[in-house]
Amino acid sequence: MSQRAVLEVIALDVEDAVAAQAGGADRLELVADMAADGLTPTVGAFAGIRAAVDIPLRVMLRLADGFAAGDVDRLVGVAGELRAAGAEEFVLGFLGADGGVDLDAVERVVDALDGCRWTFHRAIDRAADRDALRKQLYGMPGLDTYLTAGAARGVEEGLPTLLAEARRGGEPGYEQTILVGGGLRLEHVAELRNAGIDAFHIGGAARPGGWGGPVSAGAVGEWREVLGRG
Repeated sequence: MSQRAVLEVIALDVEDAVAAQAGGADRLELVADMAADGLTPTVGAFAGIRAAVDIPLRVMLRLADGFAAGDVDRLVGVAGELRAAGAEEFVLGFLGADGGVDLDAVERVVDALDGCRWTFHRAIDRAADRDALRKQLYGMPGLDTYLTAGAARGVEEGLPTLLAEARRGGEPGYEQTILVGGGLRLEHVAELRNAGIDAFHIGGAARPGGWGGPVSAGAVGEWREVLGRG
């Protein structure tokens, strides 16, 4: 537990980004429209945030609520526009109607990222078989992180799965960082850290006023203190 834990915070705009960095965030996940659980921000929003902070940014690639890829041609185009604007890290994840990974959609979008690092997001928590999903994505270029709560309903329910997957670290399909998020609370941190998990993702927990209010540097700072400054 001596390694500094990574703290990623959801940011919707420049105000969020500046507050999150001031509070001690290591990285931001950039999204728009949390009413739809987080969609792709505009190129202008990305550019404004990139100019305002100097920590890494992971940009969501998701055009509509749910986990279907939808218009893959448009996704590829948006990814290219963001790359051209300077985006270097991304977040994505698509499922088919059967609950399995939509491998064709993922491969097409990842190809457009041209080697950039990316996170497979909480679609894994809705997958019919999360182990099969991980193995199907094994060797996918740039995939270095899974954002997961361990269960669709959140960390409280998914904790046993998270701990079990942490024990499998290094196996084929399990080499990526486990980034825990989705109903994550401060009281979960000690057990997760003891299991060797060292990456954490917060959204609502960084906003004392709820999603209608901005990120609070103080709230992010509380998480930073619990995780350690390293």
